[in-house]
Amino acid sequence: MKKLYEGKAKIIYTTSDPEILLTQFKDDVTAFNSSKRGIIPGKGEINCQISSALFKWLESKNIATHFIDQPAHREMRVRAVKIVPIEVVVRNIAAGSLCRQTGLIEGKILSFPLVEFYLKNDELGDPLLTRDRLLLLELASQKQLEQLQSIALKINQYLTEFFASCQITLVDFKLEFGLDSQGNLLLADEISPDTCRLWDQQTKNLRDRVLDKDRFRHDLGKVEAAYQQVQQRVLEKLGIR
Repeated sequence: MKKLYEGKAKIIYTTSDPEILLTQFKDDVTAFNSSKRGIIPGKGEINCQISSALFKWLESKNIATHFIDQPAHREMRVRAVKIVPIEVVVRNIAAGSLCRQTGLIEGKILSFPLVEFYLKNDELGDPLLTRDRLLLLELASQKQLEQLQSIALKINQYLTEFFASCQITLVDFKLEFGLDSQGNLLLADEISPDTCRLWDQQTKNLRDRVLDKDRFRHDLGKVEAAYQQVQQRVLEKLGIR
């Protein structure tokens, strides 16, 4: 294998098949555009298992993903894709940057799922972009943007219901997509407490309910335990041991 790319949370390796890559999940964690860094012991394995399970489950719902299989605890084999440089964020409840930018009170349930597009560019701080700016930058066609929104809303419906069955509220989450060699749009990257804002329905304590990377962002402590709680509930719900 040859290292193809190393990001903040994962390392991508080539394999003997040019159509297949190996993703290795890291324990590294970053926040605030990498200005805050740390290590969460076991995070790579936890996120890999959660992502693998959810990708496989979404495939059963006819959502095309890059997932192939999980050959090791922190390794995932995936289809090679060209990542679309757009982060698709779906919000169900006001939190994070939406509150800071709009003045909405954290915890307000939105009247409809909000789909937002962000430029995938660390140097520019991953800015929020309008559809016209995306078209101007030629990052995607109008048809692709409509497709991204449609798929994101379907995934939101499935994941919202699934997490609710785990006694977890899906507040918001980030998705990334890629194009395979045939030009098919596939869900890529990961679905985990790193990319989702998840609140525990089993507690009303605002501090204790956080089961995602916000625990690291805001120094809430017990980060690994929160990730493990999500892992346990997801795998148990899907009958995976």
